Amino acid sequence: MKLLVAALDAELVAFPADLPGFDRLVTGPGKLQATYALTRALDAAEYDEIVVVGTAGAIDARLDADVYEIGAAIQHDVTDIDGIVGQHVSLPPRMAVTDGGVTIATGDHFVDDSEAVEVIRPLGAGLVDMETYAYVWVAERFGVPIRVLKAVSDRAQDDAITDWRAAVAACSEQLRARIRADYGV
Repeated sequence: MKLLVAALDAELVAFPADLPGFDRLVTGPGKLQATYALTRALDAAEYDEIVVVGTAGAIDARLDADVYEIGAAIQHDVTDIDGIVGQHVSLPPRMAVTDGGVTIATGDHFVDDSEAVEVIRPLGAGLVDMETYAYVWVAERFGVPIRVLKAVSDRAQDDAITDWRAAVAACSEQLRARIRADYGV
């Protein structure tokens, strides 16, 4: 059995309530809710794979409105004791997911302004979200393979939240098509 994970119900609107071979988990937004919900789910059942689907803001202009496989996750909203952005005092700076793929920067706020993007972009990420680092960290602790698919919903610039609200249903359709193609369900 696989576990289909999303932060919000809106990201799963194109998915049937019952997807053969998958249990479903909606964690809520942000790193803490993601960590808590996924930890509880993995503590309660065994899964062959975690498949995360969701939306992300593109901070790399070369990334079109498409679905991307995440190769690694970093945190953009932490600093270490030396004040280095993206470095946590006790967590790894980078969580690898798969070879290749796009790096995503996770933080506990919705990125929607150009100044924030200018701070995050030098960290080496192409996308931003609020949960992926936490999902990958928890999956690694439990030894469960994880795959993360993110659909670009906005450009993480001014008024991105308005763009996200308008785009989330279309992103869900893209993600559903990808799961259908990759898993045959």
